[in-house]
Amino acid sequence: MLASMAAPKPRVLGLEEAIHAIAVETLALERRAVVGITGAVAAGKSTFAQRLAHRLAQRMGGEMGGHAQTVDIAMDATIDATSDAACTPVLPSRRVVVLSTDHYLPDYDRTPEHLRDLPESSDLVRLAHDLSELRAGRAARVPQWSFETHARTGEVDVGPADVVIVEGLHALHDLPRVHVDWAIFVEAPREVRWERAVARERAGDRPWPIEYLEHFFTNVAEPTFAVHAERYRATAHFIVAYRAENAERV
Repeated sequence: MLASMAAPKPRVLGLEEAIHAIAVETLALERRAVVGITGAVAAGKSTFAQRLAHRLAQRMGGEMGGHAQTVDIAMDATIDATSDAACTPVLPSRRVVVLSTDHYLPDYDRTPEHLRDLPESSDLVRLAHDLSELRAGRAARVPQWSFETHARTGEVDVGPADVVIVEGLHALHDLPRVHVDWAIFVEAPREVRWERAVARERAGDRPWPIEYLEHFFTNVAEPTFAVHAERYRATAHFIVAYRAENAERV
């Protein structure tokens, strides 16, 4: 059974409240689950995903594997490859995996600049397939994409998990959204997100000159996400609202 895209009125929560509530709701499903997290550039998606994953792993007494860091922690577990996620109990492995939609981006040298952040340019068909496999208790071979080369660099095997967290600009696009049990929209003011983007660049996470970052942020990333933001937000179960007292935690 696929997740419904019709969401009730979303719960608007602060950072810590949201982590707690989503962890409780996810574990209450008592089966494999997929959590989808989206938001504009530098809204705090990756950080929120990692913190939620750690909280879930702690509550389940298990492990965390993070493909966002291209690390996959395998654990022994007996998997029924024919099982359906809707009726499969939580595995004894107690494992959480984080997937970033960044790994499904196109090769930049083959894609015009103004098209690079479009959902049509990302391999969302493959992302939806990978989520379907993981949600059904099967392993998936997922791509790896590098911010050093701005291109796909290979693939990695990701084993089955109790909870899969997928985060990124188009994690709630129609194709992956049908496999998402809990949809999350992370918000932050533009000026805050720009400061975070600059700090991330200066830390060496994404080696672009600040001048080009500003150009891409203003002319590509922001307007592209804005086209889809309201639709993604409308399908969310939880809105993670920006609050100044939590700013340093994201």
